[in-house]
Amino acid sequence: MTAFSIEQARLGTQDIVILRDAARGRSVRLARHGAALIGLEQTIGGAVHQLADGYRDGPEIESRPSSRYAIMVPFANRIDDARYTFDGQSYDLQPGVQGAERAARHGFVRGVDFDIAAPHADAQSAQVTFTTSVIRPGKFAGYPFAIDLAVTFTLDASGLSLSARMRNVGDKAAPCFFGWHPYFRVGNSSVDTWELEIPATAFVRMNTDSIPLAGAEAYLAIEQAPRALDFRQAKPIGATKIDNAYAHLVYGADGRARTRLRDPASGIRISVWQERGVALAFTADTVTRDVRRSVALEPMESMSNAFNRPDCADAIRLEPGAEREFRCGVEIDVA
Repeated sequence: MTAFSIEQARLGTQDIVILRDAARGRSVRLARHGAALIGLEQTIGGAVHQLADGYRDGPEIESRPSSRYAIMVPFANRIDDARYTFDGQSYDLQPGVQGAERAARHGFVRGVDFDIAAPHADAQSAQVTFTTSVIRPGKFAGYPFAIDLAVTFTLDASGLSLSARMRNVGDKAAPCFFGWHPYFRVGNSSVDTWELEIPATAFVRMNTDSIPLAGAEAYLAIEQAPRALDFRQAKPIGATKIDNAYAHLVYGADGRARTRLRDPASGIRISVWQERGVALAFTADTVTRDVRRSVALEPMESMSNAFNRPDCADAIRLEPGAEREFRCGVEIDVA
């Protein structure tokens, strides 16, 4: 049997791609709609463990409850009041919408049917790329820029990696950055007994609308943050409700920062790695189903509301003809 394989299939009315690692008993299922991961299975002792709390069926893939495993481009999480200014020009992502109904979240591609490109499997990996050119002037209110997006998923011996490439194919600079919104389940209990570790030296302070405070006020040294939200050392989540970003990440010798989630009962540990940016953790207290039964660990190239932050301007700026790549991934350890 070949160690790695790939196949295309259907889940109801939805097209999906399945990457398999037979040697390690792993598989990854990906939906064409939104390029959303809908399954991450690990076989342990003959039993299959579902480590992804993704969409369960075709209707959920279509309706996207709680943005599970959303690819977030050209911005991640929120833009304050759905308005931003770039190169001296002000933009409104929700013209005509007033009051509490104004909300710009998670970018534009969650509901897009991506194209499937270059599926390939060999002795070292299984890989597929999802592409879209849907982000064009006139397509999305308040965003008159042209971005080509390609997201490559690779399953290999080290786990699952994502490579997101964003290319500005327009004639003017554009604000653009990447984020991923995965939910993980490392055991069958609630999250309270699971252990979380976040390698960050700064806690991102936010207002009541989950928008980071302005300028340097957004960054609080982790020693000064509420003790319950300090996860520099792995510890049980307990009753703590988490929906916070962490910055100034600490990187290993390989240039990767790893946010870790472990269930002492099952011995399963997930490590979400990234090479730059901020990490957000969310204990799923306000999701539409299965409250506190999974934890979202979100690698983001920049923080929420980055379009409005001078300290993020260089990180999100993409010049005409330029391409930027953001890489992140998931490692699975079993005690």
